[in-house]
Amino acid sequence: MLNNSPRRDHRGLCTFEGDQMWSYEILGTDIYHLLAAFVLYSVLGWALESTYMSFCNRKLTNRGFGKGPFCPIYGFGGVLGYLILSPLRDKLVELYFLGAILATAFEYLVGVGMIRFLGELWWDYNNKPFNYRGIICLESTVAWGFYAIGIVQFVHDAMYHIIDKVQLQIGTRLIQGILLLVAIDYTVQLIKVFDIDVRSKGEALKERCQALIARRRKTSGLQVYIGPHDHIF
Repeated sequence: MLNNSPRRDHRGLCTFEGDQMWSYEILGTDIYHLLAAFVLYSVLGWALESTYMSFCNRKLTNRGFGKGPFCPIYGFGGVLGYLILSPLRDKLVELYFLGAILATAFEYLVGVGMIRFLGELWWDYNNKPFNYRGIICLESTVAWGFYAIGIVQFVHDAMYHIIDKVQLQIGTRLIQGILLLVAIDYTVQLIKVFDIDVRSKGEALKERCQALIARRRKTSGLQVYIGPHDHIF
């Protein structure tokens, strides 16, 4: 059981003692707060992007891979960005440029991965000046720097204060439940994508085999007689 008597860390935020897994720290932040922030960033990122794209497309648009309101790209980006950039909290120039560079690199890697494994890209910068393969562009890089400052200076700590408003036992159950639902959702979607790919490749292989057999029969001119007592296995 978790100890619901919170203590304060070096930033004045509530944390806890008790369950070893939840209290394990990465770069000075316990797993409980990191996972909770990951969930909030993923949901908030999905909401913002889906709203923006729905407005642009003039119809409801789900920007997540699964059916639920969850976009883990924002979760990983927000949490990892904060862990890496938080030491630069008081160095705004370095924070801006390093945040812009890291976020652009992350965006490029995610874009390449989506094209490679999903066969599509969820954004397109081809109409933007100074873009590379439509995956990254100067405009987004400039914006990422300001986002990095906003996350480190304001958003992340505000999230932690919201997280600390929730009783720890309830919070851990919510995190476990949400991540389980997301895992099931994404597993189903991946199975569907994989199944479609396997069937398409299977049909193509079948057609090639049939064409090869027909071509060999035509060129060889051989006829095979199967008698009444012959068996084919």
